[in-house]
Amino acid sequence: MHPSPKNIWLTRSPGLLLAGIGSLAIMWVSNLPQVTKTGLSSLTLAIVMGMIIGNTLFSKVGAQCGPGVDFSRSTLLRLGVILYGFRITFLQIASVGWHGALLDIFMIALTFGLTLVVGIYWLKMDKETVILIGAGSSICGAAAVLATEPVVRSHAHKVSVAVATVVVFGTLSMFLYPLLYPYLGFNEGAYGLYVGSTIHEVAQVVAAAKAVSDQAASNAVIEKMLRVMMLSPFLILLSLGMSRHTRHHHEDGAHEGQHKPKVVIPWFAVWFIVASGFNSLDWIPKAALQVLLQFDLFLLTTAMFALGLRTSAGSIKQAGVKPLILAGVLFLFLTTGGYWLNRLVGAA
Repeated sequence: MHPSPKNIWLTRSPGLLLAGIGSLAIMWVSNLPQVTKTGLSSLTLAIVMGMIIGNTLFSKVGAQCGPGVDFSRSTLLRLGVILYGFRITFLQIASVGWHGALLDIFMIALTFGLTLVVGIYWLKMDKETVILIGAGSSICGAAAVLATEPVVRSHAHKVSVAVATVVVFGTLSMFLYPLLYPYLGFNEGAYGLYVGSTIHEVAQVVAAAKAVSDQAASNAVIEKMLRVMMLSPFLILLSLGMSRHTRHHHEDGAHEGQHKPKVVIPWFAVWFIVASGFNSLDWIPKAALQVLLQFDLFLLTTAMFALGLRTSAGSIKQAGVKPLILAGVLFLFLTTGGYWLNRLVGAA
């Protein structure tokens, strides 16, 4: 007999309450001027705080809060990714022109391709961690790692490891790029495109571009949002690629009577595009849109905090230095390869 919906929500409520209250506290802290200056987003703070609590106090309430925490890091996460689409309009994307779009497509394809070669063939890392680090580095940091997790179905500690690499190298980029600006030979607008096409997190992009000028920041955010928009086709292609890979393995060592794996379409990624399209119609009043975006930030912060609660420090230690080496190689490619690609595509 299946439990009634009422009973399901009763079992989830302690964990949802814990994750929700934690998320609100983290969002408040992230808005403090001292924290805002560092460029750390509430998503980054959430996973750090979640891990601290998860490895100390959470074990005392784990049994009661587990169902709600797991619901937060799965279902609420998908809803948060869908609503993330309301940050983007098709008009914004058109404003960076064809070279802006081309630049992002090349950067994502090359960065992710390099991730697979270095991570799987050279460093011999597990496929899930490699894919998560690749998604975070090539698209939009922690949000991309979170959105990719339901497609690869990995453990919480692998997601945390991937997010940690984004935090380390994204933060480094945020401070390094403004120092490099005088030597790059880019004007402010072109510098913005360079920042938007190569730095990991949206918050880091804003900090690195605003340090130079408002025009650089405007271009950087639009170019970054175009990269975010590509999260949806990326997840669909990744899902198709993974199901094909599984099918080939299945056929190589097939047993009679086994079912072939189905192609799993990540529908939340499709709805993300629908949300962007709806937002492009400009039907939502500005005040209502701001409330919606705050609610979305709350959902993603809650999911990240829940993820941290479920991450054991031991399993991160077990991951060792390889994820950092992989992310370091990607960081070098994003900064240097991204620079030459910006030059080549004519964004400068």
